[in-house]
Amino acid sequence: MPDATIPLIDLQPLFDGTERGLRQVADQIDDVYSNVGFGYLINHGIPEELTRGILSASAEFHALPLEEKRRIEINEFHRGFIPINTSTDTTTRLAKVSRPQQSESFMMMHELAADDPDLRDGAFLAGPNQWPVGLPAFEPMVRAYEAAVADLARRLTRAIAIVLGLQPNGLDKYFGRPTTFLRLLYYPPQPPQGPDDLFGSAPHTDYGFITLLLQDDAGGLEVRATDGTWIEAPPRHGSFIMNTSDMLHRWSNGRILSTPHRVINRSGRARYSCPFFFDPDLRSSIEPLPSCCGVHTPPRFTPLIYGDFLKQQLRANHNQHSNRAAMG
Repeated sequence: MPDATIPLIDLQPLFDGTERGLRQVADQIDDVYSNVGFGYLINHGIPEELTRGILSASAEFHALPLEEKRRIEINEFHRGFIPINTSTDTTTRLAKVSRPQQSESFMMMHELAADDPDLRDGAFLAGPNQWPVGLPAFEPMVRAYEAAVADLARRLTRAIAIVLGLQPNGLDKYFGRPTTFLRLLYYPPQPPQGPDDLFGSAPHTDYGFITLLLQDDAGGLEVRATDGTWIEAPPRHGSFIMNTSDMLHRWSNGRILSTPHRVINRSGRARYSCPFFFDPDLRSSIEPLPSCCGVHTPPRFTPLIYGDFLKQQLRANHNQHSNRAAMG
C-alpha cells in the first residue's frame, strides 16, 4: 500500500502561539483519529540531530554484548533491558499469539525526584531508571530526546483536549505527573516465510493516551484499517507516526480510535524504532468524558484506574513481571 493511506498532519500551526493554530491542529487530529487512528506528523519541531542521535544511540546499545545488557535487565519498576523472547502478548484479542515477540528493547520511564513520596511509599512503577556502563554518551542523548518528545506530547495534549470538547487545559489534571515510557527497540530480521504467529510485535493496541513513534528506514510497521485489512506504514523521512491509544479511546466514548498495529521485519536487516508513550497519571480514573456523551451516545465504558489496568497488562505480557507476581 502507498504511504498516502496514512494521512499527514501538519503541526506547524501548533507552534504559532495562537488559539487559531491550536484549533487548526485539533481539526486535523479529529478527522484522522476518528477515521484512521494513525497519522504522520510533519513540522513537529524536533531537530533532526536528535532523531538521528537517538537511533544511533539505540544501535550502539543493542550492539553491546548480551551479558552487558543483562546487567540492567528490566527491574520491578519496568526500567532497563528487555531481552528477546521474554514478552508474549497474551492479552491481545487480535491474533492467536503463542510465540514470544522477536524484539529486544531498552526502556526508560518518567523520572522521580529522590524525595518523591511515591519512592518512599513503594508505589507501583516508582523506581530508578537503569543505564548501561561503557556508553557515556548514551544517557545524555536519551534524556535530551525524551525531553523534546515529551514537550511535543504536551502540546498535542492541548489540541486533543479541544477534540474532546474541552478547553485546551481540560486534560491537565491527568498529566500533572504523566506516566511516560521511551522504548528503544531492535528487531532482528525475520524469515520471509515464518510462522503466522511469529511477530516482531504482535497485533495490539497501545494501553494509554498517545504514542509518538520514530522509526528507521527498514519498514515493517503495519496498521489495521477499519475494514480489517492491514496497511503498511512505511518510514517517511522527517516525520513521526502518532497513534491514539486505549485510554483516549475510553475518554472519547469510542469516537477516537485505538488502532491495532503490528511489526513484521521482513527487510532482511536490523530494524530500530523509538516509541514514546505519553499516558495519564497512574492514579487517574478513566471513563467517558461528559463532553463526549449525550442522550444518543450514553457512556460505553465503566471507570477504571489506569495504574491497575497497566499493572494487569505488564504482568500478563512480560515474563519478568509475571514471575515476580507469582513469587508474591
